[in-house]
Amino acid sequence: MFMGYNRSESHQFNMPDDVSHQITLLLVEWNKGDDNALEQLMPLVYEELRRMARGYLKRQPPNHTFQTSELIHEAYLKLAKGDDQNWQNRAHFFGVAAKAMRHILVDYARSKKSGKRGWENRISLGAETAVSTGRSAELVALNDALTALQALDERKSRVVELRYFGGLTNEEMAEVLKISTETVKRDWRFARTWLLRELATAS
Repeated sequence: MFMGYNRSESHQFNMPDDVSHQITLLLVEWNKGDDNALEQLMPLVYEELRRMARGYLKRQPPNHTFQTSELIHEAYLKLAKGDDQNWQNRAHFFGVAAKAMRHILVDYARSKKSGKRGWENRISLGAETAVSTGRSAELVALNDALTALQALDERKSRVVELRYFGGLTNEEMAEVLKISTETVKRDWRFARTWLLRELATAS
């Protein structure tokens, strides 16, 4: 069953300013090719990644086999192997980490998907809710819809990804995307309507 998006589960990135500054400095060093910076970075961001991973896995089918530590490890490998990543700040880092987790779980869902796609339980995209994925087929369908939206408007697709999968606030998304919070809100309203229509055609 689809679950509503609980704002209390959102990842607010509440951490001391000195830790946030240290993360930014390590990201800068990583940009410069210092692989040791990633090793130093992970202990600082692990707890946030763990909360993020738990949020993802709560929305997976009850028979999934992924563990929190495994999802973090797989995301870590994706981040470590990423090329040409121009890290901006901690919000950007967590947004990319969220995308990595999404891709890992979608790949897993594709390998497990069987039968026809069903939509007995509709995705809720209300003003204060976001998509929740209860079944492998539904996660794949959502990913396909986001890919289609990305082809239409990449920024709006990223707003959905950062808001739901990354749990970023409007202000954090504005920081990552370098747009105003009002633009973030408009993009979300458009994307919500577009995704509902796209998913309805897939039922």
